[in-house]
Amino acid sequence: MRDGSGFAARGASLRPAKVHDLRAAEMPEVLRYGACDLLVVSGLPGAGKSTLMSRSARVPLIDSQHVRAKFQARLPSWMPYPVFRPCVRAAHYVRLFRAVRAGGPLVVQDCGTVPGVRSWIARTARRQGRGVHLLFIDADPLDARAGQFARGRALSPGQFDRHRVIARRAREFLSQASAPPRGWSSVVLLSRAGAREIVEIAFGDAPGATK
Repeated sequence: MRDGSGFAARGASLRPAKVHDLRAAEMPEVLRYGACDLLVVSGLPGAGKSTLMSRSARVPLIDSQHVRAKFQARLPSWMPYPVFRPCVRAAHYVRLFRAVRAGGPLVVQDCGTVPGVRSWIARTARRQGRGVHLLFIDADPLDARAGQFARGRALSPGQFDRHRVIARRAREFLSQASAPPRGWSSVVLLSRAGAREIVEIAFGDAPGATK
């Protein structure tokens, strides 16, 4: 369901509180959430999730790519990723569980490929009294595939097809939703180009935030 509120001036900020479809709308420069809220960033691999998070958020980030980079820095360059992928995943989920339970503002990258993880995040955050929000980057699969090759971390065709099916189902569901999924505080849908226009993902009150 399209937000339709629009943003008359650049530099505007949005405090998400429903389903905001900004894929063809004027973009705010700031997305502002509650001081202790949790934001899940989702979309296809190569859509720009990690780039958006690292560029725009100044709070703790949980991103499996950060864990992978740490492993790669310590291991021989000739070692293929599939060999140590299980270690990366295990370390990533340990970091995720600890960070969510610790409370406070948090941004989590999650593609939705592991059943139960996202529902656990939302359930735990709600029990802590935190708002839990979803930001979905709707990227064309060809653009996302090109993004993977550009960063030097391309999935196999089979793996990418699995992600593409999951992302398509999420996009179709969220595009038709009149309210956030049960237990979630808000949903923001962005295009890949729109994600590049976000200057800041902020947590906490500030003058002039649009509610």
